[in-house]
Amino acid sequence: MELRPNGPGAAALRELSRGIGTLTGLQPSLTLKAGPPILTLGSPEAARPALNELNALPLSEEAYALRIGLGSEGAEWSGSGYAVLRGGSERGLLHAVFRFLRLIGTEQDGPRELHEVESPRSVLRMIDQWDNMDGSVERGYSGGSIFYRDNRILLESERIADYARLLASVGINAISVNNVNVHREETKLIAAPLLHDVKRLADVFGSFGIRLFLSVNYAAPIELGELGTADPLDEGVRRWWKRTAEEIYAAVPEFGGFVVKADSENRPGPFTYGRDHADGANLLADALAPFGGLVLWRCFVYDCHQDWRDRSTDRARAAYDHFRPLDGRFRDNVILQIKNGPMDFQVREPVSPLFGAMPKTNHVMEFQIAQEYTGQQRDVCFLVPQWKKSLDFDTFLNGPGSTVKRIAAGEVHPLPHSGVAAVSNIGNDDNWTGHHLAQANLFGFGRLAWNPDLDAEEIAAEWSALTFGAGTPAAAFVRELLMESWPVYESYTAPLGVGWMVQPHYHYAVDVDGYEYSKWGTYHFADRNGIGVDRTLGTGTGYAGQYAAENRDLYGSPESCPDELLLFFHHVPYTHVLKSGKTVIQHIYDSRFEGAARVESWIERWRELEGGVDDERFSHILRRLEGQLENARQWRDVVNTYFYRKSGIPDEQGRNIYA
Repeated sequence: MELRPNGPGAAALRELSRGIGTLTGLQPSLTLKAGPPILTLGSPEAARPALNELNALPLSEEAYALRIGLGSEGAEWSGSGYAVLRGGSERGLLHAVFRFLRLIGTEQDGPRELHEVESPRSVLRMIDQWDNMDGSVERGYSGGSIFYRDNRILLESERIADYARLLASVGINAISVNNVNVHREETKLIAAPLLHDVKRLADVFGSFGIRLFLSVNYAAPIELGELGTADPLDEGVRRWWKRTAEEIYAAVPEFGGFVVKADSENRPGPFTYGRDHADGANLLADALAPFGGLVLWRCFVYDCHQDWRDRSTDRARAAYDHFRPLDGRFRDNVILQIKNGPMDFQVREPVSPLFGAMPKTNHVMEFQIAQEYTGQQRDVCFLVPQWKKSLDFDTFLNGPGSTVKRIAAGEVHPLPHSGVAAVSNIGNDDNWTGHHLAQANLFGFGRLAWNPDLDAEEIAAEWSALTFGAGTPAAAFVRELLMESWPVYESYTAPLGVGWMVQPHYHYAVDVDGYEYSKWGTYHFADRNGIGVDRTLGTGTGYAGQYAAENRDLYGSPESCPDELLLFFHHVPYTHVLKSGKTVIQHIYDSRFEGAARVESWIERWRELEGGVDDERFSHILRRLEGQLENARQWRDVVNTYFYRKSGIPDEQGRNIYA
């Protein structure tokens, strides 16, 4: 096999040599065979039968096959021990290498004998950067941008290549490198003066098998001073985008396409001209189609200028109401990007009813790795269990078993494109993510995107072993802490599916009424008698009716609705009895106290590990946990006081509430 000097195959060779050297201290002898992309490690004679077998194996482009035989010398890769790594392409070979290195890093007694063949379930596995060219990161909690500073691309930065390597190691194959809220300077990324730099970025990511995309400003023809309109049906606008696409692909032949946020939160879009989202997306899709480019059109569209007194308007309905009627009208290279929930990455939401409801339209689910509403990488909140619930959700839209993960994998509807995307949580902090433990979310997203059937605890254990050492007390405790962290964070923040009880714009500290009377349309409707939003068909906003009958009926009654989503779908009295046997008000009190107490116990257990973790990480995580405890206590006291004053019902256990 002849490798491209800067391609994924060459990266596979480098990573395998460097990885084995780092993890074991050995200097491996590698053999690269002619024909399909195969690497052998250890005894060539012992490997020959496996080599012949894997050489003939049919594999898709990103798939890999891995065969390990330990032989008489154990895992020393000498004597009769061997490993054979085969990829369906150079990209598949790179995935095989990273899988092999994960095995070495997580197996306490060394790698075991293994025969594994894997291919990614989702075709598109994408990261969205919300980086701005001034060097800031919107909703960034780990420092500034690794890509930009002072309105230029940091091509000299070694961290960009490190990041590409990091993403490839967990199976990511696409990245958009600028904020979906595209400002004036970022608009220029698609214009000639900056395309040379964009090409160099694309080369860095391409060397690890990752395709580069850009977020674009829908009003770019106006913003760049060339036209007076951005009307998608205007022939001059169509020619402008066609010419722009030609210029981009002439400079960056491997360019992936555009990510677009339009007609959302005051961003420009086709609504300005009386057009719809299909008109807008198809304009860009037609320009990109000759080059194989894609348009990822975000469905986060809602009226952000609402009157809080109008209870008939429901932000949760918006994406479905806007996009469902357009099914079948989008070009084949348009992919709708749908947030996992109908609101905005809250700690608890139902799955968006739009996912799977457009059988004639490509769509991907979007998650947020950046912890905007889930602790901002100050508080530990391992989000993989939350994402698993979304991916495992059965929509019933094509009969039982129409789960989100099967839809995302293109197994339910035969569409050209499918997959998952997520908002990145990295920045230029030394530890990448602000909180050492927040790295687990980026790792976990990549692993789930590759295989959504993986168990959340399996992912937590894998990351903990790779990070703190296989079989160590620190790894065991961190795995346990990660798995507890999402329910614990939920337990001291907004209760039973309400969400949004945060300081406006800042989104970290508690403010129960912060958004209650704002224009953004996010309310809990708490009064002296009860709390929650009625989203039923009979008496509420009708949102529950956007689901298939099985889920509509499940959510439609307080008796059948899962407790964790009760207040998302129903306005109930504080004395309503949950399935746990507690009243709503007592659940609020108990869970706030329990959440803060659990964080306190984490600190005690982490202190016991002093000396078993390097000083820098031990001190950093301890400081973060102490800050989380302060935050949890504040949430506990503010929320409990607020609802005691609303309800007038005391805590059954007589604990201190600041009345």
